[in-house]
Order: sequence, then structure tokens, then C-alpha cells
Amino acid sequence: MRAVVLDAYGGPEHLAVAHVPEPAAPQANAVLIRVTAAAVNPVDLQTRAGLHAGHSRLQPPMILGWDVAGSVVAVGDDVTAVRVGDRVVAMSAQMATGRGTYAETVALPADITAPAPASVPLTTAAGLPLAGLTAQQALDTLGLPQGATLLVTGAVGSVGGLAVQLARLRGLRVVAQVRHTADAEEALALGAHEVTLTVEPASGGPGVDGLLDTAGLPRAIGTVRDGGRVVSIVPTRRPVEERGITVTVSHVEQDGKRLAELSALVDRGALRLRTAKEYGFGEAAEAHRALAEGGMRGKLLLVP
Repeated sequence: MRAVVLDAYGGPEHLAVAHVPEPAAPQANAVLIRVTAAAVNPVDLQTRAGLHAGHSRLQPPMILGWDVAGSVVAVGDDVTAVRVGDRVVAMSAQMATGRGTYAETVALPADITAPAPASVPLTTAAGLPLAGLTAQQALDTLGLPQGATLLVTGAVGSVGGLAVQLARLRGLRVVAQVRHTADAEEALALGAHEVTLTVEPASGGPGVDGLLDTAGLPRAIGTVRDGGRVVSIVPTRRPVEERGITVTVSHVEQDGKRLAELSALVDRGALRLRTAKEYGFGEAAEAHRALAEGGMRGKLLLVP
């Protein structure tokens, strides 16, 4: 089969299409998925460059990719909840194996897969798993009550945009931080109650109850009230605790059950997925460069 293979840690030029062995028949609790699309995520860029915390466990050649959407082509003997032909999505923490989702076929544990939303193309669905679970689990960690005010930095990015929508569904009052005035309309369309271009403390007010920092802006803690809560998804730029504010870093975990909840929200029309551009496998290096340049307002996808 064809896959995008990283031959050495470094720049995008180390990504190339190669022929690799097909995955073996699935183990008893696993499934084989024919890939329709795999999303490109910041963690892929970090892993490619040798900067991810877990990269020392593996040595190239390796296949990157955490997100996948596709169709099941085989199931293990013990799998009952997934059938051949099912459309599924999954987030796979590929650092454990070095065989990620930039491939025509992937083998994954059945319990980390979820039904793909039926209301969107499979290519679009590939942008849901990692970003959706990251936003969902970060909001779980924050644990803010209904009616609380939440500031989301990077609010029109992949994780931030889903976090804004999910926070609104939880009954939170969402303040969206964006970099450019032109992004304000998009943030409001995603469900933000108000938009700000800064992360400076509000004058004359008590501050927000919580902060979800998806953009790595540690100074944004200054907008949080005394005793508030902060969750960051950028471990290298964690805010320093102050004024009784709790600060936690949220690391995304595989979770097929919670991913199924997100997929259902998409089908209910309560969660909108955004795709910026699709690339062929042979354009993987170009996709990595585009993501590194920033400014994406939707997912970059690799299509076999």
C-alpha cells in the first residue's frame, strides 16, 4: 500500500510517498480501516521535527498521523460493535507504534473508533477526532458551571473553533480571542458571545471565570478572576499560577465513546466542522508547510 513516510527527523522535505506492507489481519479486538482522509495536525509537525515529547521512543522511517476517517474493511474475531463497511472516525496516538494514519489502510483497536457523522463527507469528518477530543477533554478538565464566563484563545483555529461551539452547548458565556478583526465574524458565527483581539486584563471588571488557552498565550491568565481556572493545551507555554488560579495542561486521550458523542453532535447540526484544503499524499510536505505558516481556519487533509 501507499503511505506518507518520514525518512528522518527534520523538515517537510523528509516526507515522501512510499510503498509499505499492508497491515496484517486485525487482531481479535481491532479493525482495518481503508483511509478516506487523514488530517494534518500541529503534533505531526512537532513529531516530524523531532520535537514531540515522545519522539525518542521511535526512530524513522515512520508514518505520521493521528486523525483518520474511512471505511472498515475487516474486523477481529472479538469485535461486535463495528462491521465491515461501516464509516468510522478515530484518533490514534500513533507515537506508540510509529504507524500513523497517513496511509491507505490502518489497523486500530475497535474501541477507539466511532461512527463517522453521516451528515458530512468522510473527508470532512477526518478533521473531527483529535481537535474535537482535545476541546472536549479540556472543557471537562475546566469543569466550569453553566453561566460561567470562558475565554478561548485561538478561537477560530481547529481546536479553538470546536471549543467555542462545545462551550456554548454547555451553557457557558464564551469570549473568543482572535488575532485579526477579520476573524471576529467567524468567531461569532461559531457561537461566541463576544470577541476580543487582546488578552489583557479587563479594566474595572472581575475577569473571566476560566481560560482555555489553545494558542499558547500564557499572559492570558491576566484576564482570569482571582481563584479562577486555566487549562492549556500547549504544554511548552503553560501559564504560571497566580492569585489562586489553578492551571492545568490537558493532554488529549483516545476515547471512542466520547468521539461518538461528538459525531452525534455534528449530525444534530450542533457542531460545525471546517475544512481549509485537501492535499494528495504526494503533497504532504506542502500541507505541512501550509500548516506551519499559520492562519488556517479549518483542517488540512491528506487524501490517498
